[in-house]
Amino acid sequence: MGAGKSTVGKLLAKKLGRRFQDADQVIEDRCGVKIPVIFEMEGEDGFRKRESQAIQELTSENDLVLATGGGAILLPENRQALSKRGTVIYLHANPMELFHRTRGGEGRPLLRNGDAKKILENLYTLRDPLYREIADHVIETGKPSVNQLVNTLIMQLELST
Repeated sequence: MGAGKSTVGKLLAKKLGRRFQDADQVIEDRCGVKIPVIFEMEGEDGFRKRESQAIQELTSENDLVLATGGGAILLPENRQALSKRGTVIYLHANPMELFHRTRGGEGRPLLRNGDAKKILENLYTLRDPLYREIADHVIETGKPSVNQLVNTLIMQLELST
């Protein structure tokens, strides 16, 4: 959440000549409502089921750059689909950076109830090892511009093929 998955993903797809899909956007399009409404109506479990279904479908496509929601990594079936069907890039940001990027929490249901900084620290503690478990590449998102991040990423992808 707040690492830049959609922004970096769109530019990466453009530079690689591939299609871009954002799993959260796909879910919103299918449901006809925004993610926070899905959370309100179905809770996090309901949302995660929808997310998992979308990931299973999207990871079956070819020549696609896919941005997943930050919590997609929580379910083992999502980690398996992502790692077996594609190259996984972990856009790493520390909790303080994420806090500054997500201030306000609009459209971020997990940050609505409580101390956002503490919530982000807890999410990071839980999710970071799961991302690292399946990541083919870890990219630090701290200082570089989006263009610099994408260029670094393209170089890493070229070196690994």
